[in-house]
Amino acid sequence: MYSEQVMDHFINPRNVGEIENADGVGQVGNAKCGDIMKVYLKIENDIIVDAKFKTFGCGAAIATSSMSTELIKGKSIHEALKLTNKAVAEALGGLPPVKMHCSVLAEDAVKAAIEDYLKKQGRTE
Repeated sequence: MYSEQVMDHFINPRNVGEIENADGVGQVGNAKCGDIMKVYLKIENDIIVDAKFKTFGCGAAIATSSMSTELIKGKSIHEALKLTNKAVAEALGGLPPVKMHCSVLAEDAVKAAIEDYLKKQGRTE
């Protein structure tokens, strides 16, 4: 049912935790399934130097949170804003159709954290 990559990121999630005084924080949830994702970003000169997450949810929610933080670390905020749920799912070797909403949450949480950063900076782009 799940790919090796999904199982690896579920059993050994990367970047779990919080960042004290994060430059951007985004939280999203899905009332239908109960998953909640919170992403913390440390940003220097518009480059994401660290990303961490806390997720309450199923294995796919944890795996997509883990992979999304891996995909954006070291990227500019503009590159990270282009992250798609499809890219997260593909990086994990695919997700069952019933679990694709988890990759959407991961994308939305990353974008919410970047939007929070931009808002704190008084910027819109």
